[in-house]
Amino acid sequence: MAIGYKQKPQGVLEKLYRFVSEQGSKLTPNTDDVLLKDAQDGFRKAQRIAYDCVTEVGKKLHHGMTEIEAADLLDQYLKAAGCDRYIHRPFAWFGEHTRFDPYQGYGEYHPSDKQLKQGDVVILDVSPVVNGYTADVGYTTSLERHEELKQAQDFLLNLRTDLPRMFESSMTPKEIWAAVDRKIADEGYDNIHAKYPFCVLGHRVFKIKKQAAKAKRIQVGSMGWFSVETNLKFLKTGFNAALSPENVGSKIGLWAIEPHIGWAGAGAKFEEILVVDHQGARWLDNDVPHMQSNNHVVKQIKKQADRQANRQITKGEQ
Repeated sequence: MAIGYKQKPQGVLEKLYRFVSEQGSKLTPNTDDVLLKDAQDGFRKAQRIAYDCVTEVGKKLHHGMTEIEAADLLDQYLKAAGCDRYIHRPFAWFGEHTRFDPYQGYGEYHPSDKQLKQGDVVILDVSPVVNGYTADVGYTTSLERHEELKQAQDFLLNLRTDLPRMFESSMTPKEIWAAVDRKIADEGYDNIHAKYPFCVLGHRVFKIKKQAAKAKRIQVGSMGWFSVETNLKFLKTGFNAALSPENVGSKIGLWAIEPHIGWAGAGAKFEEILVVDHQGARWLDNDVPHMQSNNHVVKQIKKQADRQANRQITKGEQ
């Protein structure tokens, strides 16, 4: 599969893939086990461990460190926390790698010997399994004050506010993907998650069996970074497991949402779990790093939410 997304399919095989993906996404997965309150508590714990990992390692970054060294620190932290299982091994990207330049294939996305330089943006991404509950988080930071990164994170926070409303609407996942793509372009950014495998804006999180003590991997090329058990779960869930440009199926369930944007020389993202049930859509946990580090935007977002809630109350009283 080629890197990136183009509106017009590139050839017969891609046209066939998109048709099969869209039709396959209509098959509704069983989400009962992830929507239970106890289950959501389990996912929340897994996500908090993941965020603790990336924020603590973020404090240990220094100029001259390589992406491989940073990824090793992430791995060591998770193992010390009792997490030997994961969806994928830890990722660390520095500088232009945070927007996947100059990668030519998915095998190049993995941590390299690239060193952290002054002014670089950093993305750390981990996906531990805790007591059978999966989490997947992305964290963007820099060692120095970075005005472009601050502006990008402000935009991402506003997008975070918009996403639950999109999931509560009649929009399909395909339409949500396209709407986010337009918002990114309108703001003058590049859509970097379009460069992910299957161009996903997010993917489902799920429970897996507790028995296995350690993740097993296929030691072949880029596949060696992903665990066998979680990828088999994705395959079993089918095409509805990915929030892709072809998904027209059910939105009900728990999603790791990961909008990723880029500008000249760098990129930024967040990734966290969104709960979607028959009552609506909401973030699993608001105690996340990107809600704490941009206080001025968070206050503005909360004021907007309060105004909206007051309007709904007034409307109900009329």
